[in-house]
Amino acid sequence: MNRRAVLLLPLMGLETVRAQAAKVRLVGYLSLAPPGIGLRAFRSALQALGYVESHNLRLLTRSADGHTDRLDEHVAGLLAHKVDVLVVVSTATAVAAHKATTTTPIVFVSVIDPLKVGLVASLARPGGNITGIAGWVGNAGFAGKWIELLKEAAPEITRVAVLSNAANPQTAQQLSEIEVAGRALQLRLELLDAGNPAALERALGDTVARGAQGLLVAGDPFFSVQQARITRFAASRRLPAVYFFRSFVEAGGLMSYGAHQEDSYRRAAAYVDRILKGERPADLPVELPARFELVINRRAARDIGLALPAALLMRADDVIE
Repeated sequence: MNRRAVLLLPLMGLETVRAQAAKVRLVGYLSLAPPGIGLRAFRSALQALGYVESHNLRLLTRSADGHTDRLDEHVAGLLAHKVDVLVVVSTATAVAAHKATTTTPIVFVSVIDPLKVGLVASLARPGGNITGIAGWVGNAGFAGKWIELLKEAAPEITRVAVLSNAANPQTAQQLSEIEVAGRALQLRLELLDAGNPAALERALGDTVARGAQGLLVAGDPFFSVQQARITRFAASRRLPAVYFFRSFVEAGGLMSYGAHQEDSYRRAAAYVDRILKGERPADLPVELPARFELVINRRAARDIGLALPAALLMRADDVIE
């Protein structure tokens, strides 16, 4: 063995020891709806930041499958593992986590108006143990955009069924914006509480009974759980429908408008990285979505006999054929 090889041996051994001693960071991830594209984007972003599962990262994922009554149990279970950071998806999930701990750092995604629901002291300086990426803040008119897009896609409609979840703290503001936009467009809105399986079935029946000509599904994780049921219903009744996430459109729905999911989850991963490196949630400003996307399923439109305006198709960020 030459002299250079002999000198390298201790260094190689030192690097091996360092690699074996790499600290494993424990991150909890809790969603109200089953994890999907968001979790994949979050994982990918963490890997790009140097976190490798089974090496220096352990990711504990949990889902309440749309059952808000199980959130406290899941939060407690993840906190019992003494996670370094807890990532929570949706307003209800963030509220449950915030109630459970004032010490474990929390990063949220898709929370509607975190200041209004009492999660942070201010958007610029959250002040506690929680921060993250909001869905939208204040009277942004975001939910009203759903009604405007639906009317543009199907100008002849005059009556729209709106599915929402009364138990969700996001709902009141969404409905307020939807009602303002509906009045401006002279639409009759049928507001239907559909936040659990039985209520959803009743609401779908009422949609038919009340003669709705269009369907708007307000933002709620329960509806993500039920997206196959809802999109099939809309197709079977030939109803133009608008949703809050592109996953509905990929499942056969007509149209969605909302925050770019992958982008928001990647930014949440960046917050986790900063916290693991020593920054405090109290000092990390709440961010708004950087990108929104309009996604249209042209095949779904053809299936219900809807000719979409060319101007609407041109504005779409993605058109699924």
